[in-house]
Amino acid sequence: MNSAAPKFSIIVPAYNEQELLPRLLRSIEVAREHYGGGAAAIEVIVADNDSTDGTAALAAGHGAKVVRVSKRRIGAVRNGGAQIAQGEILCFSDADSEIHPQTFTAIEDVLNTGKFVGGTTGLRMERNSPGLLFTWGMLMIVSYFTKIDAGVVFCRRADFEAIGGYNEEKLYGEDISFLLAMRSLGRTRQQRLTRLRGVRALGSTRKFDQFGDWHFLMMARQGLKSCITWNWNDEKFASRYWYDSGR
Repeated sequence: MNSAAPKFSIIVPAYNEQELLPRLLRSIEVAREHYGGGAAAIEVIVADNDSTDGTAALAAGHGAKVVRVSKRRIGAVRNGGAQIAQGEILCFSDADSEIHPQTFTAIEDVLNTGKFVGGTTGLRMERNSPGLLFTWGMLMIVSYFTKIDAGVVFCRRADFEAIGGYNEEKLYGEDISFLLAMRSLGRTRQQRLTRLRGVRALGSTRKFDQFGDWHFLMMARQGLKSCITWNWNDEKFASRYWYDSGR
């Protein structure tokens, strides 16, 4: 019996995700099979945010560890998954995504160089339209200069703990502040954030399906406002877009 601690822990925050979660879990299983260190080196954790559907049972049925997190803050859900993680490297993926088969190999290779504190895999959209392409282009410009992106977010567990994990008080923007904090930590030892090439995760377009393909222009305005005021707790906006968006 192999009782060695896993190399990776991939943590999936989930609220009523029984429809799309199987796609992600299947892609993780494929990536585990492609990883040279063996599938057992990668544990899967679903942090269930008090779902009212079959999310928890579905995740357990796919062999994932399930931890229940009641606090309705996405940062708290991510942290709840990280608290039970045993891996040396922590990875975070949205439940409506799909990861690349070489994800874990690429992450291990880049962290082994010692040049990077962590990073992201980036995303590719599951469909295209003029609005989506414009949004993607706008975000890629920002990502190019900041190295802040989406997809699978990864770092060493020791570094996650060093910055205190995700901010649990922010209703949104916790993913950006996490990467900014990770970048600041890296600068203290001449390490950088990175955005991997060739292993982009598939990004769900369900928010665009729901709010329209050009809605991100309004989101950008709200994001700029939050940056200027440093207020990431607009409850009406957060509830409509994330916490009570119809799932």
